[in-house]
Amino acid sequence: CIFPIFIFFFYRKSLGRSSVRSRMSLKSPKAYNSLQKGAVIWDPKPLQVKKIFEALKKGLNEYLEAHQAELDYLSGRHKDTKRNSRLEIISQVPPSLSPLQKQIRSVERYIRKLEFHISKVEELYEAYCIQCRLRDGATNMKHAFSLSPSTKASRESLVELYKNFQECTEDMCFIEGALEVHLGEFHVKMKGLVGFARLCPGDQYEVFVRLGRQKWRLKGKIETDDSQTWDEEEKIFIPNLHEKFEIKV
Repeated sequence: CIFPIFIFFFYRKSLGRSSVRSRMSLKSPKAYNSLQKGAVIWDPKPLQVKKIFEALKKGLNEYLEAHQAELDYLSGRHKDTKRNSRLEIISQVPPSLSPLQKQIRSVERYIRKLEFHISKVEELYEAYCIQCRLRDGATNMKHAFSLSPSTKASRESLVELYKNFQECTEDMCFIEGALEVHLGEFHVKMKGLVGFARLCPGDQYEVFVRLGRQKWRLKGKIETDDSQTWDEEEKIFIPNLHEKFEIKV
C-alpha cells in the first residue's frame, strides 16, 4: 500500500574542494563511472544535465545572495560601531580583530568560495555544451554522407566522423562525471507518513528509498498517541545525473 510521505531534502554544498581532476581522483570508479575516459557506459543526457545545471546555479545564486545580504548587514553594524565609538586607542601594535570583524571576514571567505563554485559549474557546463554541439554536428554530417553515393572518400569521411562522434560522447560523459562532483550532497530526513484514518496505533511500516545503487531502508511504528518512531531518520545521498529517487512504502 502506498501512503503520502513527508521527506525533507537538504542540499549541502561541496565547497572547499581542490581542482576537479584532483578531486575526482579521490572518488571511487564505482561512484562516478563516467569519469573513466574511453569507457562510455551510457549515452549523455543533455536535457537532464541542463535541468540540473539550471537548478544548481539557481540554488547557489540564492545562497550567494543570502550571504551577501548577511555581509551587508554585518558591515553596516561594523560602521555603526566605529561611528559611535568615542574611544580611540593609538598603539604601534595593531589591535586584535573584534568578534564582529572575524564574522565579517568569515562570511567574505565563504562568499569567495561560493563565487568560485559557481564559476566552476558554469565552466563545466559551457564545455559540455560545446561538446554537445560538436556531437550533433557529427551526427548531421554522418546522416548527410549516408544519403550520398558511397565512395572511398565518403567512407573515409564516415569513419572519421564516427571517431569524432565517439570522442565527443566520451568527453560529455567525462564532464557529466566532473559536474556530479560539484553537486554536493542530498540530506534526506524522514518526517513521517500521512495516511489519515488508515494509520492505526501499532501499525509498522517499512520505507525504501533508492537513488541508483544507493539504498536506504528504514522501519517505523505508529505509537498509541499517533506519533511515529523510526529506527533511522536521516540519510546522505550522493547526487547522480542519471538516476531519480524511488520511494516505496
